[in-house]
Amino acid sequence: MKKILFGIFAHPDDEAFGPAGTLLMEAADGVEVQMVTLTLGEAGVNPDNVPNLMDVREKEWRESGRLIGARKLHYLGYKDGQLTNDSMVEIGRQLVDLITNEIRSAVDETEIELMTIDLNGVTGHIDHIVAARATCWAYYTLRKKDSRFKKVRLVCLPYQHAPEPNVDWIYMEPGRKENEIDEVIDARAYREQIIAVMRAHHSQRADCDQHLRNFGDSIGLNYFRVIT
Repeated sequence: MKKILFGIFAHPDDEAFGPAGTLLMEAADGVEVQMVTLTLGEAGVNPDNVPNLMDVREKEWRESGRLIGARKLHYLGYKDGQLTNDSMVEIGRQLVDLITNEIRSAVDETEIELMTIDLNGVTGHIDHIVAARATCWAYYTLRKKDSRFKKVRLVCLPYQHAPEPNVDWIYMEPGRKENEIDEVIDARAYREQIIAVMRAHHSQRADCDQHLRNFGDSIGLNYFRVIT
């Protein structure tokens, strides 16, 4: 059965420092993976002091998509760090239009899934929260008229990796407890490919290094809440 998976995130590296293993596994299994970013991450760190961080991060994102095996990549044109309630509504509508257009020629037996960040934004970043809620709005809107929409996977952080609230930057909730996690994907066999995807985001290499330190041998274990 044909399957299309839309990975919808706020920033160019959100697919890398989270569900990269699952995306790689899905693409390797023949799933048509399409990646969507709301912004180009121009408010991110700029260690090389490039004058055009937006352009640099777009190139990095496209390389990440190539390494994952994504069939298409879509940038929605929003500004990093400036998403709001109003843009959440706009994004939801844009997603409905984009997805409707992309699945127009898909056969009736096609399964369609969406993937995004947890509704709490994991780190608490407002852009993440907007991406998650707009994605869920789009899913429920589309599912009303099309039974091919099967589920939304919400990328979450397990409690063992974040047992306490974190206020080093903005408020980050503790990770999800075992009874809140619906699905665990073990993509550790893709470890080297996952690291290559993360390294593709060279401008954000400090986050990559921190991710490797924090998760170690568990790189490739992806945790999801699932909406059906």
